Amino acid sequence: MTFEDLNLNTPLYNALNDLGFTTPTPIQEQAFNVVSSGKDVVGIAQTGTGKTFAYMLPILKNLKHSTQENPRVLVLVPTRELVVQVVEEIEKLSKYINNRVLGVYGGTNINTQKRAVAEGLDIIVATPGRLYDLALSRVLQLKSIQKLVIDEVDVMLDLGFRHQLINIFDILPERRQNIMFSATMTEDVDALINDFFKRPERVSIAVSGTPLENISQTRYNIPNFYTKVNVLTHLLKDREIYNKVLVFVAYKRMADRLFDKLDEIFHDELCVIHSNKTQNYRLRSIEQFRNGDNRILIATDVMARGLDIDNVSHVINFDTPIYPENYMHRIGRTGRAEREGKSIVFSTEKEQDSIEHIEALMRMEIPLLELPETIEISKELIEEERPQIKERNNPTKRHTEDEPGAAFHEKKDKNQKQNLGGSYKFKMAKKYKKPKTKGDKNYNKRNKRK
Repeated sequence: MTFEDLNLNTPLYNALNDLGFTTPTPIQEQAFNVVSSGKDVVGIAQTGTGKTFAYMLPILKNLKHSTQENPRVLVLVPTRELVVQVVEEIEKLSKYINNRVLGVYGGTNINTQKRAVAEGLDIIVATPGRLYDLALSRVLQLKSIQKLVIDEVDVMLDLGFRHQLINIFDILPERRQNIMFSATMTEDVDALINDFFKRPERVSIAVSGTPLENISQTRYNIPNFYTKVNVLTHLLKDREIYNKVLVFVAYKRMADRLFDKLDEIFHDELCVIHSNKTQNYRLRSIEQFRNGDNRILIATDVMARGLDIDNVSHVINFDTPIYPENYMHRIGRTGRAEREGKSIVFSTEKEQDSIEHIEALMRMEIPLLELPETIEISKELIEEERPQIKERNNPTKRHTEDEPGAAFHEKKDKNQKQNLGGSYKFKMAKKYKKPKTKGDKNYNKRNKRK
């Protein structure tokens, strides 16, 4: 099948020709008619399979020109980087279409975004938090939304956006088309579909967890952080083979720690990205890596899903991800657009359980390689790897978990609460001689005379 078989309009064909695209991906081919029908849609497809075009092609084909100020299409994505990327993709397809697209996200001046919204738009791409802030300010009116797209919904729920999504659903028109795209189907995703979608039609491409066939996977068993650094340094010194490398780590502190170690050797070739970095820093790191100015990018899982970076030669999992789905999304950064890719995963003894879960999900074993003989096995451990010392016979420590802490004290007798029930008001009236009613001001006087 080619794009000609999808019965698009001339402006979209011209845009696709400019981009050099002639053949739709499987998710684009199967989702087109379903999205065009106006039914609620749930699309499941791996990262890098063209999900953005899969929902935008039918939407743009049927989006008629309008001069109204309020948006008609809402696309929700989990991260700022994805907002930027999706807006770029929509603008590529809209090259010959007269529509207005705006991306909004947190971490930037909301007043600037309010002014942009007030100028009128057709499609808004947003992170949930900033969209809700704009809607509450009454500058952004969502009453005209006809189509809601939630992209990378599994990531959104992992990041704790469920409450914000429900708030957004409450202020959207009840009659709308819901379109959801995800790389994995989880219990949380399924619950969201059951609560808010109306008899959705499912479009699924490949079983969740099936590795892309053009990605070669290998792994090393490595005892600790510093030995991992030695192995990684050994590999990265081969600049010809490892020419564009994404290195994934478990958390932000690890990203900074690894960056400091590699910076001593690969200073001008290295950049890092995680959620504690400023927006400009993150975007600059992505652009430098995408353009080839930096050969190595260290990243947390904020980069693992949705971002489209071409020609990544290797994905190296410096830390084995706890969730096997995250492993799939990480390695999906390489081997894109039918190119060959390579993935390597480092695992300590504690991470072996995670390796087993990953292999069970993929229904295959990752080949284990022997460490090169030249690698120095370090004995030094980082804080997280050191065994915790338990003082079993310390007489100064409490042994009973139920004993109160140091700040605990019994209340004084006069402050102890008593459940006085219905008799409380009568006891107070007797104690303070209060009148029976507001009008009976002489009640106390009469009682004194008695």
